[in-house]
Amino acid sequence: MIQKKIYVSRPSLPPIEEYMDEIRDVWETGIMTHQGPKHVELQEKLQSFLGAPNITLFGNGHLALELGIKSMHLSGEAITTPFTFGSTTQAILRNDIRPVYCDVRSDDYTMDADKIEDLITDKTSVIVPVNVYGNICDIDRIEKIAKKHGLKVIYDSAHAFGETYRGRNASTFGDASMFSFHATKVFNTVEGGCLTYHDASLTQYLEGLRQFGQIVKTDVTPYIGTNAKMTDIHAAMGLCNLRHFEESIAKRKVVASIYRSRLSNVKGLKLSVVQEGVESNYAYFPLVIEEADTGINREQVIKALADENIFVRKYFYPLCSDFEVVKNLGIRSDVPVARYISDRVITLPCYSDLLPEDAERVCDIILDLYR
Repeated sequence: MIQKKIYVSRPSLPPIEEYMDEIRDVWETGIMTHQGPKHVELQEKLQSFLGAPNITLFGNGHLALELGIKSMHLSGEAITTPFTFGSTTQAILRNDIRPVYCDVRSDDYTMDADKIEDLITDKTSVIVPVNVYGNICDIDRIEKIAKKHGLKVIYDSAHAFGETYRGRNASTFGDASMFSFHATKVFNTVEGGCLTYHDASLTQYLEGLRQFGQIVKTDVTPYIGTNAKMTDIHAAMGLCNLRHFEESIAKRKVVASIYRSRLSNVKGLKLSVVQEGVESNYAYFPLVIEEADTGINREQVIKALADENIFVRKYFYPLCSDFEVVKNLGIRSDVPVARYISDRVITLPCYSDLLPEDAERVCDIILDLYR
């Protein structure tokens, strides 16, 4: 048995000396929050790195999405996917908007654009697609549909930081895109997130929403807001991690390549498609266990790995449409593909510090079970 425990993800951390040097200024200035120097520097560097038209930082990705929806004064219904983390649905519900669930594609698990228009009603105000596992939605189709029906598009891009589609950065998709900087994401500030958006007139409102409704650097409080600020301590971690981002992605690519080379074409195992035109960040590596082909089910694979101190995750399970709060609201959905994937998917360990030999060991255990 492997003595060390291997989990599905692990934070990317800079050398501790580098982080200590970065936060030294915070100790000297005493400025830790309220758009301090580190916050401002990170915002500027992220805007440049992502090529974002406009960007606002938040205390976490969920607040970025929730307040992004609020900033556009939306109501009624939002077409979204049930195959995502609960934050997506919760951000919609907390804006008093009713989620309408669209099924996903069977090859990349993103929203099935062919099924969107059948869900549009006179109450629909926004589409909230999810770029999941680092797979990019059919952004061209979604934008055409939104334009045709006069709808906003706000992407949950929690998994898509740094990715491009045909040279176009995910920060430019739709009317806005949310990115999560949680500790387990490809880029992290320990906790944090941002919203990128095209309409520059939203900036003051977004900054007010995250600052108790107060316009920054004034005594004027015209909005109902909350506390969604990113601290300078968190921004400092982001500044360090941004320097190492390309190196981190290169290491993740090695792990993903090992999985793909060894687990492809194995009966009973289904891998996500490699998307044409997408520069991936290798955020997660999903594996679908198709029991009907071999008689081996997901729980058996999970147990075989856990017996060797390797811990995977059912990500995403259950579907958001199966949440008790959603069912209690009388929200129903017809999402057979999403349900099929959710009932069978696991995500394998994939992070920058995962050693290639550990990725090989993960494959050995799975393949031994299938032999």
